Amino acid sequence: DTLVATYRSSGLIDQNRAVLRAADEDAAQAVAALRPVFSYIASSTYMDNVQGSSTTTSLGLNGEMLLYDFGRSQLSVDTAKETVLATRAALVDVENSVLFSAVSAFQSVRLAQASVELRENNVRLLNEQLRATRDRFEVGEVTRTDVSLAEARLAAARSALAAERGGLDRAREQYRTVVGTYPGVLGPAPAMPSIPATEAEAREVARRENPALTQVQHQVKAAELGVEIAARATRPSLNASGGISVNQDGDESANLGISLSGPIYQGGAVSSRLRQAQARRDQARAQLYTAGFQVDQEVGNAYANLAVAVARINASRQEVQAAELALRGVREELQLGARTTLDVLDQEQDVLDARTNLVSAEVDRIVAAYQVLDAIGLMTVSYTH
Repeated sequence: DTLVATYRSSGLIDQNRAVLRAADEDAAQAVAALRPVFSYIASSTYMDNVQGSSTTTSLGLNGEMLLYDFGRSQLSVDTAKETVLATRAALVDVENSVLFSAVSAFQSVRLAQASVELRENNVRLLNEQLRATRDRFEVGEVTRTDVSLAEARLAAARSALAAERGGLDRAREQYRTVVGTYPGVLGPAPAMPSIPATEAEAREVARRENPALTQVQHQVKAAELGVEIAARATRPSLNASGGISVNQDGDESANLGISLSGPIYQGGAVSSRLRQAQARRDQARAQLYTAGFQVDQEVGNAYANLAVAVARINASRQEVQAAELALRGVREELQLGARTTLDVLDQEQDVLDARTNLVSAEVDRIVAAYQVLDAIGLMTVSYTH
């Protein structure tokens, strides 16, 4: 539900859709250069001189068409198409980023809610601990120091609870920024998404599917076509034109012509544009080389985060079991006088920390799995629906 709401309300996705529509129109305009152009002209001229006055009225229709320009216009069409493909890839990349942000926002709220619940339980537990300590103080079983320790630990727990509630409010605001609405009652963590079994497989998929890499590949092709266009700028263009007109007296006239035109000298502008196009091509190629390494790094980082999260989950589960067992033992020893109130409070804090670490690790594992999808370029509606 969060992903659906994000996709429907994302202003960033809408913005890039508009950019894509504009790029589509660039392609349409490039194709128009290869087609005939017709225009009309209607004129009326009034003249007044010593010989008298007269009015001349005419209506004409003109047409022009490019016949041959050594492929420059077709190359411009191909360049526009490559730009459209690059823009489409950019839109998919934005979709990946926006949906991954939605996953992160969802999990951040869940983690904050779980942390608040753990802190609230801890405060309730320490309240009970404080009441029991005061009762034992009244009958002389413990000292005033034990009561003060319990009071201090409760105050610290309340402070930590206030901080966690503030963190939950911030997570909710972040969720609203990404999704468009405040979160309601969030369900349990969804099943882990399907990802490649190994990092090597993921790198291969990323090389094919990552939209950021695809975008740069099309930009390189467009830049190479730009060099070819600039190299043919010195060649002439062959155009045909024709027209027909009629005046107020019914006299008709028609014309048909063909022209060949080309540059002779432009002050070095043609060679400068060629060098500029070559520099932009080299820039795009270098960017493609760098983008490949960046994609590999993103995949590696995602799998590293996933491995760390899995290891933390296993360790945290053992930590929780051991801490809870130790807490039961410390409480029993307290009844026998072998432990102090401080020992019990410290062990309760250890249990809280262990449970918090486990929840955090479980959230990190889910986020890391979706991070893999984002890195390989499959964090899209068509794949995650």
